[in-house]
Amino acid sequence: MKKSLLVLILALISTASFSQTSDCFLRLQKAFNVRGANPVSNDMHRNVIISYFQTDGSAFCIAGKARVENGKIVSIFIQYDDNTYELVEKDFFNSKKQKPQIVNGISEMIFNADGEKFKIVFIDQLKPKKKAYKSVTLPDDL
Repeated sequence: MKKSLLVLILALISTASFSQTSDCFLRLQKAFNVRGANPVSNDMHRNVIISYFQTDGSAFCIAGKARVENGKIVSIFIQYDDNTYELVEKDFFNSKKQKPQIVNGISEMIFNADGEKFKIVFIDQLKPKKKAYKSVTLPDDL
């Protein structure tokens, strides 16, 4: 009984951790669709999320930074655990073989020479949640 309970708990934990990484982009995209994004300025954006899409349909997200010029991504850096960055030196492009543009805080699909597919999410441009009304509790003696 104890062994089967332990196996069940481990299975639930591993499933939860897998689903968290596999739906990282879907969660981000949903938030941007609901809340919208501020315009992405021409600058080096030091807090972006790079979401890689794998052939099995899953995605994994890593931290990075990206330089934007004229509304297009011109350079991408991947962040490591020790907070250092490495420039992505491979050529990257959109489906039209041009520099990728940004729509609603998220880049269009980006491809590179190695066949990788990814999108860049400008998380700092996500608009804040709308304020919710404060509910009241009525007194019991009414």
